[in-house]
Amino acid sequence: YTDLDPGSSKIKYILSGDGAGTIFVINDKTGDIHAMKRLDREEKAEYTLTAQAVDRDTNKPLEPPSEFIIKVQDINDNAPEFVDGPYHATVPEMSVVGTFVTKVTATDADDPVYGNSAKLVYSILEGQPYFSIEPHTAIIKTALPNMDREAKEEYFVVIQAKDMGGHMGGLSGTTTVTITLIDVNDNPPKFAQSLYHFSVMEDVALGEPIGRVKANDLDVGDNAKSSYDIIEGDGMDIFEITTDAQTQDGIIRVRKPLDFETKKSYTLKVEAANVHIDPRFISGGPFKDTATVKIVVEDADEPPVFSSPTYLLEVHENAAINSVIGQVTAHDPDVSSSPIRFSIDRHTDLERQFNINAEDGKITLATPLDRETNMWHNITIVATETRNHSQVSRVPVAIKVLDVNDNAPEFASEHEAFLCENGKPGQVIQIVSAVDKDDPKNGHYFLYSLLPEMVNNPNFTIKKNEDNTLSILAKHSGFSRQKQEVYLLPIIISDSGNPPMSSTSTLTIRVCGCSSDGIVQSCNVEAYVLPIGLSMGALIAILACIILLLVIVVLFVTLRRHKNEPLIIKDDEDVRENIIRYDDEGGGEEDTEAFDIATLQNPDGINGFLPRKDIKPDLQFMPR
Repeated sequence: YTDLDPGSSKIKYILSGDGAGTIFVINDKTGDIHAMKRLDREEKAEYTLTAQAVDRDTNKPLEPPSEFIIKVQDINDNAPEFVDGPYHATVPEMSVVGTFVTKVTATDADDPVYGNSAKLVYSILEGQPYFSIEPHTAIIKTALPNMDREAKEEYFVVIQAKDMGGHMGGLSGTTTVTITLIDVNDNPPKFAQSLYHFSVMEDVALGEPIGRVKANDLDVGDNAKSSYDIIEGDGMDIFEITTDAQTQDGIIRVRKPLDFETKKSYTLKVEAANVHIDPRFISGGPFKDTATVKIVVEDADEPPVFSSPTYLLEVHENAAINSVIGQVTAHDPDVSSSPIRFSIDRHTDLERQFNINAEDGKITLATPLDRETNMWHNITIVATETRNHSQVSRVPVAIKVLDVNDNAPEFASEHEAFLCENGKPGQVIQIVSAVDKDDPKNGHYFLYSLLPEMVNNPNFTIKKNEDNTLSILAKHSGFSRQKQEVYLLPIIISDSGNPPMSSTSTLTIRVCGCSSDGIVQSCNVEAYVLPIGLSMGALIAILACIILLLVIVVLFVTLRRHKNEPLIIKDDEDVRENIIRYDDEGGGEEDTEAFDIATLQNPDGINGFLPRKDIKPDLQFMPR
């Protein structure tokens, strides 16, 4: 609006601002504004422009500029859009009607304030009657109860959003929702067959699988896991069943040894039960199934079986050669019952101490036994079927050698007693002990005695101690080394065996000089003669050692000098010292014709031979 005369030819209208000259133009004579392009409210909702009247000739403003806003009025020219589509959703199978599935959202670019251009209403084009949607909140819910995943797992739903409140003439947009049913444990396991047949050899190894059973479950994942168990049958303790975690099979294994000759078949009743049970569907149970399993045991050629897994035999060490010390027995468990032959594994009896009767398994003694050398013998007996030599069994046999009284007792060590000259009557000279290689059940008990001719000897007597040892006592005092230096006392030692064994051991008693407190100082007669306390034998030994050392020193010096003699003869040496060996005998001092003295004085001149002085001569010369 302007106060100027609109009909004046001197007035000129100009326009500036958003879109001036491009989107909007102004008639410079009348001031009318025209839109030159199609407007889009969603692109720009309003424009700010400035209009002014100026002098047409001088372009000077005739009045102040006037600012105004052009607002674009909305029309319904945009359809709703699902920006986040397509959608994916899940819902548990067997859900009740009205269970929430998911929510979708559509947007409309039109003005939500002006009119109903942006007012949306939702509906389902595909997916009925399984699902429904709230028209205004777009929340999708289940519309049918007990939808079963095993019947149909996936549903394809088409959702429409329409503006104008859903009325005629409104624009619409669609999206898809893929709905997947989640599995629940609503199906029990079911065996593929009610009766299974298996066969197994009687010599199958323990723990070896002999067959598989399978209970199918329409559910998936943890809902399909089943555990197997043997609930009835005559082989519940013979067989066991476990679950294969990968295939969900029931694996039947042998738990104890089978024997065709004892039992040829077994019947089992196995059960498969779901591990994870949904309490919502427990009323539809039970979630388990059973099947019958028949197992036939087949005969196999088995090795011989000994009557015992081990044998323990006892034999006295004085048993006679070829005497029977024990017997092993074995049989063929097969129906054919092959005869058995016995033998000894000679790797376990290298000394061939024993023999065995191949027919009846009686073990006999081949060589004498000695308990004191070897108390135990461990051998292996081999049983072989005569009809099939590959069928072999072995059994360990431990043979214990029992003791008999075949060893006489003797002194535990070589004893030598010392008696003081100043000893008192009844004084204990020595305590001796005895040993016996035998091993009586009640332990050793030794009897000591003197030889009959020594019982009344005037010097010594014996006394048995409670600890099985023997004390030697002096009968009187006043023993003298000069009178008698050494006494020999024979002692008889007997054991308590049946029959008893005995031996005679001689105790050597030396008379010695002792101090006042009984400490032995010297036991030789020479001690009275030698004031320094050394015997004659000791002095001789010391003197011999000194002479030997002197001889060694002299020999060492001589050899050292001989080794330092030069090998090459020097000019200043007198070669006349060389010795020439002659085999002729001389005639004495008057024999002057037997040899030439000149030759001895000048040996180098013989036959014109002159020795070389730069090498070692072959002649012998005396050491200095």
